[in-house]
Amino acid sequence: MTKEQTNVPVWFKYTLTISEASEYFNIGEKKMRQLVQENDTADYILTNGVKVLIKRKQFEQFIDETGSI
Repeated sequence: MTKEQTNVPVWFKYTLTISEASEYFNIGEKKMRQLVQENDTADYILTNGVKVLIKRKQFEQFIDETGSI
């Protein structure tokens, strides 16, 4: 089985990297990093060592409740 065959589509993933979240939510990577930095205790952020992951559904809820970013 190749790596491409084992990749999970982004819309099925529980967490997304900054790059994946940027593409999925159509928000620039710089803005995504700024949101993470400004809201470092937000429910939608998960850190794995130095790696930052975005919890997809929680971030969707954050966007739904936010008028602008």
